[in-house]
Amino acid sequence: MKMYVGNLSFETTENDLQDLFEQHGTVNEVHLMMDRFTGKSRGFAFVTMNDGAQANAAMSALNGHELSGRALTVNEARPREERRPRPQGEKSRFAGFRR
Repeated sequence: MKMYVGNLSFETTENDLQDLFEQHGTVNEVHLMMDRFTGKSRGFAFVTMNDGAQANAAMSALNGHELSGRALTVNEARPREERRPRPQGEKSRFAGFRR
């Protein structure tokens, strides 16, 4: 079962999450989402556990749990919504943006 873990401190690492979730069972994968431009954490991650009962126990125990001063949001991950394709010629909202 894949779980969404949100409201993470930007200092939280994949190892921190691995250690936290392993208290409730075997963790298959931890994927901390990073900003591709800055290389910093985006403040959320996905944790996969193969055993549904262990995953449910982890969700129950860790939703609202404080980690690095922040209350975690932990729930079952939902499939990503499809983005509508941009019509040809339509510019991104960042087009022309300069730093």
